[in-house]
Amino acid sequence: MNNEVSIIKRTTSPTTGIFFMSILGALMAFTSLSTDIYLPAMPTMATELQGNAELTVTGFLIGFAIAQLIWGPISDHIGRRVPLFIGMVLFVAGSIGCAMSQSIEQIVFWRVFQALGACTGPMLSRAMIRDLYTRSRAAHMLSTLVIIMAIAPIAGPLLGGQMIKFSSWHSIFWLLAMIGTLMFFSIFYLPETLNVENRTKASLSTAFINYFELFKNLPFMRYTLSLTFYYVAIYAFITGSPFVYIDYFGIEPQHYGWLFAINIVGVMAMSFVNQQLVRHFSLDTLLKATTLIAALSIAIMMLSVKAEFGGIWMIILPIFIAFSMNGIIAASSTAAALDEIERNAGSASAVIGSLQYGSGIISTLLLATFKDGTPWTMTWIIGLFTALSALILWTKNATNKAA
Repeated sequence: MNNEVSIIKRTTSPTTGIFFMSILGALMAFTSLSTDIYLPAMPTMATELQGNAELTVTGFLIGFAIAQLIWGPISDHIGRRVPLFIGMVLFVAGSIGCAMSQSIEQIVFWRVFQALGACTGPMLSRAMIRDLYTRSRAAHMLSTLVIIMAIAPIAGPLLGGQMIKFSSWHSIFWLLAMIGTLMFFSIFYLPETLNVENRTKASLSTAFINYFELFKNLPFMRYTLSLTFYYVAIYAFITGSPFVYIDYFGIEPQHYGWLFAINIVGVMAMSFVNQQLVRHFSLDTLLKATTLIAALSIAIMMLSVKAEFGGIWMIILPIFIAFSMNGIIAASSTAAALDEIERNAGSASAVIGSLQYGSGIISTLLLATFKDGTPWTMTWIIGLFTALSALILWTKNATNKAA
């Protein structure tokens, strides 16, 4: 397979417009929106419901990771649009359940249910891009989607922080239910990107067996695992930062959103830069550089936190650098991984998404287990997994040179 093919496989007017990309970007944003919007409310929820609020993120990610592995083969079998419609219905039902919950346990249950539908958005958006484009062009288009979807993690914490100031955390989930309803109707405007002749002809049971083939595809898994390790670090920050910023450093909940948003601005900027970089550099070169930059910046943060030097700024600045690299790492890793498979892009996208977002389960469980009331737990988790993300790519290149 030509690793740097950048031609469009199939070009039709419904798939090249801003409206089409805007809908896909919104669907890609469902994961961020479903979690980021209530981050400022997590300390309040933990106090009011007398439970571990991190587990609400864990519950969502468990449902998100498992459901993608189910939806992937189904979408390869019947197309992309029908699973999207069903997913939005499940998301709305789960959001309403969260809004009406009266305990952490109830929210965790409905968050799992909510995730069963939310996962279809980003997973099938990636698959639709893979249906239409190859490698470098796909990385370019995915970077465009990241720029669009970045509105959610910027607006989410800001909006959630203001809502918790004037209302209760329940209202945040009611808002998610309304957004899910709006997205349900927007899907009517999406074309079906998987032609009948390209759909999996085998039975669904056979389609699920394809996962074993994907796990044995070492180039595919190398890119996927690098992205997975990086997202363990990302979710350690997403889940741990409300308590570090609000509880430890005393930042007001309504101001937390601004500190979170600057990282997303960095992601948007790097996504824009990535659109140009993929024209001049290989995806492997870009991934090696960005994962190394992320690992080194977090290493500096670890030293600063351990030495109690620099206060909150020695968390904000290194995190900004490492988090910004997501604008290149997510799109380039996904495009490179999907380029290593011939068919069953839905299943491949499901594996990527399941491991990428399921990685947050590791983060939240580590944070809950080793929480010590200081930023150190969050810091060492981020440091460990950014280093692993870079190591798996650099080891590959070292092996190639030795050969």
